Amino acid sequence: MKRDCAGFSFCSDYIKEWEMKNLQQKNRWLIAAAAVGIHISIGSVYAWSVFSKPLMNQFGWDTKQVSFTFSLAILFLGLSAAFLGHFVEKHGPRKSGTLASIFFGIGIAGSGLAVHLGSLPLLYLFYGVLGGIGLGVGYITPVSSLVKWFPDRRGLATGLAIMGFGFAALICSPIMARLIQSVGIANTFYILGLIYFIVMFGSSQYLAPPESGWLPAGFKEKVAAGKVKIKGDLAQLTANQAVKTMRFWWLWLMLFINVTCGIAIIAVASPMAQEIAGMTPLAAAAMVGLMGLFNGLGRIGWASFSDYIGRPNVYTTFFALQIAAFFLLPSVNAVLFQLLIFLILTCYGGGFASIPAYIGDLFGTKQLGAIHGYILTAWAAAGLVGPLFVSWVRDTTKSYVGTLSIFAIMFAVALVISILIRADIRKLRAANAGKVLDVSAEA
Repeated sequence: MKRDCAGFSFCSDYIKEWEMKNLQQKNRWLIAAAAVGIHISIGSVYAWSVFSKPLMNQFGWDTKQVSFTFSLAILFLGLSAAFLGHFVEKHGPRKSGTLASIFFGIGIAGSGLAVHLGSLPLLYLFYGVLGGIGLGVGYITPVSSLVKWFPDRRGLATGLAIMGFGFAALICSPIMARLIQSVGIANTFYILGLIYFIVMFGSSQYLAPPESGWLPAGFKEKVAAGKVKIKGDLAQLTANQAVKTMRFWWLWLMLFINVTCGIAIIAVASPMAQEIAGMTPLAAAAMVGLMGLFNGLGRIGWASFSDYIGRPNVYTTFFALQIAAFFLLPSVNAVLFQLLIFLILTCYGGGFASIPAYIGDLFGTKQLGAIHGYILTAWAAAGLVGPLFVSWVRDTTKSYVGTLSIFAIMFAVALVISILIRADIRKLRAANAGKVLDVSAEA
């Protein structure tokens, strides 16, 4: 093998050999830790409300103007995930993670410049657009690789990473609040932008998919001995092929309904608790703080549970539980009200964490990142629709009770969809019966 490289060009064979050795030395749990590092960084977007009052007090902006920044970031999260999903698959997690760190780091640090100049349009540009692009690319970057590194525990792997996104607000909120008090809003953005860039960039450098056909140590032997049985994926489709199937759009609708209702509850949890359950503002605020905890726990809990009962069963369970919860909310006392809200939040988080593994089950891992990106447009749509819808119903009916009934009906629709997709899965598995499945199909 020729190893001398002229000038600044690199010898491709030498690089490939080095990358193969590097892959063999990687630890899949450290891959998962790197994914968590990225998701904790971008998940700080859920702590945006920490900046809301300081920005309104300093510049006199109203609530709609400030909250639009967050909505814009969620919109561009979905759009960038959809449009750049193919970039993730083509160039791999290291390059796409690096791209995400640049966009998100510049977006957050640039928000400091916007605050320094007192410019709302610049805040929209940096935090909403650039930060939102970093959000979308960063969100899907580790997922495809994680599914391949954990063929035996897909739900757990994706749940770990996406749990970081859910817990980020709990971790980042107090840090942001202290920084704002001590160094001001603009400097807080500068500091956070640098920290997020370092964490995301460093985490990205460790990310890589395993070599084709890789299985965990001892796992292949267990499969061969019949001690472990794994199901092959229903298909190995490209993203463009996936979007032409009904099951893709059923997944999209299920996520859209789950997120629309969940994000709407998050947006109005405090006033709803005071109006319906008669809670005090202080008690309602405490409940809101705990909601982030259950959001994160639901991500790891439901996703891990899906490895044992299957993704179709998990989603059917989500919707059945939430139909009952939304119908019961208007007629329970304060304690049961909070417990039902926490249950809804676990389902909200669990829906995000279980969807990548579900995509792998239905469409394979060939272009999982790109398909995941397309599915996340449901999040972008729900992020805009949910809060606006609940506010409109509240203003029209003068009560949150009507909103809860509508959400229960929406979950009934989602339950029907989950049953339809299960029927489709059974039909496809029957069609695949008799075919020889490669045990590496899930790798």
